[in-house]
Amino acid sequence: MEKTGENRWFHIVNIVILAAVSLITVFPIYYVFIISFTETSEYLSKPLILFPTQWSFDSYHYLLSNPSMLRAISISGLLAAAGTACSLIVTSSLAYSLSRKRLLGRRLALMLIVFTILFSPGIIPNYMLVRNLGLIDSIWSLVLPVLSSGWYVVLMKGFFENIPESLDEAAAIDGCNEITAWFRIVLPLSLPAIAAFGLFYAVEYWNTYFSALLYMNDYQKWPIQVLLQNMLAENPLAETDPLIQPPPAQMLKMAAVVIATVPILCIYPFLQKHFAKGVMVGSVKG
Repeated sequence: MEKTGENRWFHIVNIVILAAVSLITVFPIYYVFIISFTETSEYLSKPLILFPTQWSFDSYHYLLSNPSMLRAISISGLLAAAGTACSLIVTSSLAYSLSRKRLLGRRLALMLIVFTILFSPGIIPNYMLVRNLGLIDSIWSLVLPVLSSGWYVVLMKGFFENIPESLDEAAAIDGCNEITAWFRIVLPLSLPAIAAFGLFYAVEYWNTYFSALLYMNDYQKWPIQVLLQNMLAENPLAETDPLIQPPPAQMLKMAAVVIATVPILCIYPFLQKHFAKGVMVGSVKG
């Protein structure tokens, strides 16, 4: 279609507005990244740095040599890996069961799951539950209360409903039970859903903050997000070496933000192939 003068100006204005919004969105991320790699003397001598003339890894070296930061990264990594694996197993198995009409009590179970989506017990009942289970200061307090999501179960159920039940019947004829059919037939066909929800769960576990603030009283068991918030609140890192002169606090904060952000950004390219299909899970049903 040939563009008229008005349409051409409309597209130009759209491009200008979107470019400005993109710049406003990207610039804080760029600034955090640049400051974290800036030489200390240059940072202290200039009020604004758009591109450093001297690059330095002092902030990262200081943080990554601190036992508190290394411990927090390890805890967050373990939490993201173990929590994501457990959540995917529970969510996918529950969604697969609910997607099969032969399951007894299917409608009642689905109603109860939808009820959890609409009504949340709140902070105090959750805390009392975790305390009575003896999970205070345990990493399981950050996994078990959020092991599955009713919304994710409903969405994944819609995906499994698109897998014909005739495949289950064929597997049963070949001697497979329900668990074997689920592992060897259904899960390989569900990689888009597993990749999408795996990424969702990994991001949620890696970014765990409020739950850790409630259930983790021991600072040695803090995940990285709690440690980062503690740094942003102008509290110094624990277990620091008094003989090492730390970089400026603002540079340390910027470097800590980058450390807390990069791992999730590195995971996404490996899941991108399945993620585009997985985000549409359960949204269209034929």
